[in-house]
Amino acid sequence: MGEYIANEFVRLLIKNEILVKNCRVLILGITFKEDCPDVRNTKVVDILKCLSTFGVDLTIFDPWADPKEVKREYNIDSENSINKIDANYDGIILAVAHADFHNLDFGTLLKENGVLYDVKGLLNNNNLVSGML
Repeated sequence: MGEYIANEFVRLLIKNEILVKNCRVLILGITFKEDCPDVRNTKVVDILKCLSTFGVDLTIFDPWADPKEVKREYNIDSENSINKIDANYDGIILAVAHADFHNLDFGTLLKENGVLYDVKGLLNNNNLVSGML
């Protein structure tokens, strides 16, 4: 499933005329499930692995996950504070439906033609900035 999501996301980047290699992608969530700090057995790493083969620049943000645990389990850097997240991403993948993500202003995080891919259906179509559900 992770490979499918990554490939669909890359297809949307290309459709929006975004150069895939070195594009900036924000992954929202890395825990096993929503509103839970457990990162063991998370399928989000499958998405990350596939996206890395395309040469994208990944940023992982999860307010529930301990960055040290993510690093220890998967050797992946992550952030758990929104204050450490930049703006102007080419794409965002909403991978885990944390309640914290309900009120994020995706328009301030995405570039104008950026892609927002909602894996869990957390957002309704009215909240989409660009891209598709």
